[in-house]
Amino acid sequence: MKKLIKICVTTNLEGKPAHVALLFFRVFIALELMIVHGFKKIGIGVNSPEVVPNPLGLPENSNELIAILANLGFPIFIIVGFCTRVATLPILCVTLIGLVVVHVHDSLLIKDVPFMYSVVFLFLLVVGPGNYSIDAIINKKYSK
Repeated sequence: MKKLIKICVTTNLEGKPAHVALLFFRVFIALELMIVHGFKKIGIGVNSPEVVPNPLGLPENSNELIAILANLGFPIFIIVGFCTRVATLPILCVTLIGLVVVHVHDSLLIKDVPFMYSVVFLFLLVVGPGNYSIDAIINKKYSK
């Protein structure tokens, strides 16, 4: 019984299971961002491309490019685990602006999506991609 309690209450962030979990987490959350938010920004799966909000008043082309890169380009880096922490930064910028600027007066039902994406990508920023990534390969090569 003691062993079962210990398994239930112990946090283990080392070892293969944690790194496999990070791999799946990283891949699936990035794919979700691309499929649900990225593709519609370029018109895939919808009748016309989504109108991207521009709360900061940037030039329209720049605003759309930032949104497309944050929803389609940088998630590819996260999937393969290349420059993962850096790739989370533009995604976090877009999701946090969505949360605190675009949806500031909306209900929690609307704020939930940018909030959850922000939490998830903040987690990846803090913990990194794990051992099953290009970042880990580069780190091993240069730490010798």
